[in-house]
Amino acid sequence: MFNWLLIFVPIAIAMEHFYPHHHLLVFLSAAVAILPLAGWMSRATENLAEQTGEGIGGLLNATFGNAAELIIAFAALRAGLHDVVKASIAGSIIGNILLVLGAAMFAGGLRHHEQTYNAAGTRSQATLLTLSAIALVLPAAYSAAVGKGIAQGLPEPAAGPGHEVVLLSVCIAVVLLVVYGLFLVYSLITHARLFVGSIAHEEGAGSAEVPWSMPKSLLILAAATAAIAWVSELLVGAIEPTAHEFGLSNVFVGVFVVAILGNAAEHASAITAAMKNHMDLSIGIAIGSSVQVALFVAPVLVLASLWVGPAPMDLVFTGGLVATVLLSVLITGQVAGDGRSDWLRGVLLLAVYLIFALAFFVVPGVPGY
Repeated sequence: MFNWLLIFVPIAIAMEHFYPHHHLLVFLSAAVAILPLAGWMSRATENLAEQTGEGIGGLLNATFGNAAELIIAFAALRAGLHDVVKASIAGSIIGNILLVLGAAMFAGGLRHHEQTYNAAGTRSQATLLTLSAIALVLPAAYSAAVGKGIAQGLPEPAAGPGHEVVLLSVCIAVVLLVVYGLFLVYSLITHARLFVGSIAHEEGAGSAEVPWSMPKSLLILAAATAAIAWVSELLVGAIEPTAHEFGLSNVFVGVFVVAILGNAAEHASAITAAMKNHMDLSIGIAIGSSVQVALFVAPVLVLASLWVGPAPMDLVFTGGLVATVLLSVLITGQVAGDGRSDWLRGVLLLAVYLIFALAFFVVPGVPGY
């Protein structure tokens, strides 16, 4: 029923072309244009899940959903906006496991008393998130230790602290990519049964609708992803100057604005799946997307920065971002590890996300935050 909103796709493009300085108008038109595109992506993913299983369906949705963010991050790398890239990476991780998963559990819990999903597959993904948190802590700790040593009069590394941190980040990026490749083998081949949930259909629902074929679903999913990537670039280009007009910081914009809007398609897909009692698909989208950002998108950006942009990007995140990711991973493992969900658990995750947003909004100027 939102198909008529597709008219805002050409409107957003026209606004960007003819009125590039009207950032608020570009932002609003692009934000509305994403809604129907996200709906088509959600529908294509559900049809794929009908044929491939909810585990693979969630993986496909996470992959296509993160394509837009990867494209936007490459644009930021070319401009040398490493702080924005890092903030959007951290924002995507905590946004998917707190905001998306929390909203999905809350919306699904309002329609269903209690929902279940495959706990073993979810715990394995939560373990991968813990690995990603460790990968963020070590470069930041090394950088802080080197900086403290230099401040106390100790000699700095022969190649310079910046070079050492970049080398460490590149090595960690390679390790994370290898682990992600092994996880794909684990989830799709050797232990695929842990990621295939039984789709629970609502009574009387879906019987009148003929499922799409797999080629049609893949084609629509790819087209919707390409359109969202295009519109997202317009939206992200407008949101930063618009947000600054309201006094918001770059970190807040990257973590809580760019990340939310860049993953709008996944938000819609996960919530829709949860409301239809497809929790394995919803979990696969929310947590699976965070895993993919941490183990694939971030390492690829680090390696790509060796050739793209004015300088290489490291994995040294600020203390506030590292603490936020660590705490998000901790509570997600506790809430989602037993294979059941209800609306209260969704409220808990949303409350943590709101607390983080308030903290970054109130103290945006604290050094290292």
